[in-house]
Amino acid sequence: MGLKLENVSKVVDGETHLHQIDLVFETGSRNVLLGRTLSGKTTLLRIMAGLDRPTNGKIVIDGKDMTGVSVRKRSIAMVYQQFINYPSLSVYDNIASPLKIGGIPKKEIDRRVRETAEMLHLEGMLDRIPAELSGGQQQRTAIARALVKEAQLLLLDEPLVNLDYKLREELRVELQDIFRKRSAIVVYTTTEPSEALMLGGNVVVLDEGQVMQTGATAMVYQRPETLRAAEVFSDPPINALDSAVTEDGAVMGDNIPVPLTGHMADLASGSYRFAFRSNHLWLSSQTEEDLAITGTVELSEINGSETFVYVHHGKSAFVVQQYGVHPFSMGNEITVYINPKHLFVYDTAGRLVAAPPAAGPSA
Repeated sequence: MGLKLENVSKVVDGETHLHQIDLVFETGSRNVLLGRTLSGKTTLLRIMAGLDRPTNGKIVIDGKDMTGVSVRKRSIAMVYQQFINYPSLSVYDNIASPLKIGGIPKKEIDRRVRETAEMLHLEGMLDRIPAELSGGQQQRTAIARALVKEAQLLLLDEPLVNLDYKLREELRVELQDIFRKRSAIVVYTTTEPSEALMLGGNVVVLDEGQVMQTGATAMVYQRPETLRAAEVFSDPPINALDSAVTEDGAVMGDNIPVPLTGHMADLASGSYRFAFRSNHLWLSSQTEEDLAITGTVELSEINGSETFVYVHHGKSAFVVQQYGVHPFSMGNEITVYINPKHLFVYDTAGRLVAAPPAAGPSA
């Protein structure tokens, strides 16, 4: 099975939710729709499912135009953010419900329900009702009900967003293994770059209803072709400072000299935006090549095991992400360091000019 979206747009009350989307999803592929809230992810998912019709464009499945075909006539399964289960039915009957509607023989239903329940560690809970389950167990039940259909298209709309951190981490790992074992096209939406990287496969970066970039997830992360794509695929959003290149060299931000070596050696004279991810900044110098950036602390935010420091630098601002607890007072001067090998270079229109040769998650 192949799924193709051709020039798909969605306009509601004069407001454009999706703009000329062209995408192809191959059989057995894992695909992540990555975008901020209101970027169009759920709208796109509903159009793929047949729950909504596009204003313009076509949905083609296996070479057939399925744009106006009812969701009931498509081989799809969908998992939502909320724990949508039948409250009066047992876990067993919740999982079995789509098979019963489909007229599957009882023996086959039992086999598939128990097999899917075991896959999601629900085998000991089949007699319980949803009210007797934890949030994670309820979402596992909803996922099991989608998986048991063995549909050709599996759509998951931020299925882990309402779970606590530990449960999200557990299910992310389990879902990767489940997806690998299935031949369905999997399309999974998220706002979190780290989740997209963990799931792997392919990514579609969405912003304001438009596709910014598509491709293998690691490749898109390493080479975001536009500054908008880089901002979406970085958490916090990638930092960018106005910079200039002349015959005498490069200057970033408020008079920070940058050596034109490595991937920046061939930059032509002109104005640029030098960009860097917050986790590539350090509170102390790591190598002799590191550049020092001095600014004023605007906010220090401790989030679990990480500290985010918001810094004002000249006419710009940036965020520093550090592991551990690092208290800073507002108004304090701070100096942080970055190796030039981590700098992305964008032109003034936000198009990628040069990227680090290996700017992976841990690079």
